[in-house]
Amino acid sequence: MQSKQPDILEVIANLSNDAIFTPPRVVNAVLDLLPDEVWTDPTLRWLDPGAKTGVFPREITKRLMVGLVDAIPDEDARLHHILTNMVFAIATEEITGMMTRRSLYCSKDASSEFSVVRFATPAGNVWQKRVKHSWDSEGKCTECKGTKAQLLVPGRDNKAYGFIHADGRTQINKELNMKFDVIVGNPPYQMDADSEGQNVVPIYDTFVREAIELNPRFVSMIIPSRWLAGGKWLDGFRDQMLADTRIRKIADFPVASELFPGVEIKGGVMYFLWDGDNPGACETTMRRGDEVIGPTNRQLDKYDVFVRDARALPVLEKVIGELGVPFAELVSTRDPFGPALSSNFTKFRQDDVRRAGDLKLYMNLGSKRVEKWVDPSLVTRNHAVIEKWKVFIPNAGSDGGQRLPDVVLGTPLIAEPSSVCTLTYLFIGPFDTETEARSVDSYIRTRFARFLVSLRKISQHTTRSSYNWVPQQTWDRTWTDAELYEKYGITPEEQAYIESTVKEMPA
Repeated sequence: MQSKQPDILEVIANLSNDAIFTPPRVVNAVLDLLPDEVWTDPTLRWLDPGAKTGVFPREITKRLMVGLVDAIPDEDARLHHILTNMVFAIATEEITGMMTRRSLYCSKDASSEFSVVRFATPAGNVWQKRVKHSWDSEGKCTECKGTKAQLLVPGRDNKAYGFIHADGRTQINKELNMKFDVIVGNPPYQMDADSEGQNVVPIYDTFVREAIELNPRFVSMIIPSRWLAGGKWLDGFRDQMLADTRIRKIADFPVASELFPGVEIKGGVMYFLWDGDNPGACETTMRRGDEVIGPTNRQLDKYDVFVRDARALPVLEKVIGELGVPFAELVSTRDPFGPALSSNFTKFRQDDVRRAGDLKLYMNLGSKRVEKWVDPSLVTRNHAVIEKWKVFIPNAGSDGGQRLPDVVLGTPLIAEPSSVCTLTYLFIGPFDTETEARSVDSYIRTRFARFLVSLRKISQHTTRSSYNWVPQQTWDRTWTDAELYEKYGITPEEQAYIESTVKEMPA
């Protein structure tokens, strides 16, 4: 018996961080979101706006070959109609353009004798040309937000994706006509980081916006899930998406490797269906391993961020009803004592000898917590906090719920007067007494408090806004989960759910 040969598009390796190839099984799960009638309508025009291997156009074509049997009985005529009039793609770069044509036409040259349908041009309906960025005075592209240092690397494609740049859309419209009925795909997610590994700029949001702006009947894309909670570059996109009642289905995967084996994407990934003609509630499903939560009909903008797990909503509603002043009011913003005290700060007293007036500095060297001495002139922010008690909490905690139960937050530490920290930490406070600081420390270690943080924390980083749903308490005691469960009426079943998602943090 001959062994079954694997589909090459199931096992092909990714080219780079921004070009994650999509296995055919995932493509078909995305296509399953679409209504059945799209597969029997020979008038529809389909587009993959960020094609890499051509797997989306290929799988669409396979489905249309089945669905259009009655409309176009002759197989050759049916294939010709589908490839010349219905299925289009915009490749991300030259090599992916060739890969897409190979997958769709069986030839990288669509005009050759080896193409299953011969076109007048080598590109066929797979468009790819080098286009221009729109640089501002600071050397940043106004359309994709990347910088010249990131994008203009000698010998490499300039990453000016045609679909999200005006120059590209103008050319595409002339050659293909930018009127499409169904836009589907797995677009590039981000621009490469700069030389220091910083300024990772998302671009998937721009692909989604441009697709919706074309006003098709349907949009269905695979994108990272981090937008659900917003964050740098994504707050506006989150607000727009959560308010859009045409988003009718979401399948959310907190662990990205369940869709893309061997790939880690902090916060997970999701795919969605946008139905331009049928607004309404959104059918949401969350999948983690063998556990499937949903489908549940949700109002996406009920809160300012989307709570991924519907089982958390009863607890959240009880707490919000008695929230009062949120705990976030006690939490500092990023750079709590000024940008000079960066996470890679080195201007501490190298001899570890304290000088007159020095402040104790809490920081990390590598993964190790250390205490150093620093000149107070380097502190440019929150001077009034320095001589108070406070609690320092790492701004990078867990991996955003990739594994459960999750610790959610890094271990807090109590900081005495005349102390500061680097931006590795945020501070909570200030407080007049050590008793208050210790009470806060006990509270933030409870599963209850960290569970409420987890509902707004979708990656490893924790910001001030992550604490918006955590209520303040009186800071005169050691807090326990038992007291908090009783105070907020958390049922035994809800307690069990909280404890299944949040790991115990020792006192």
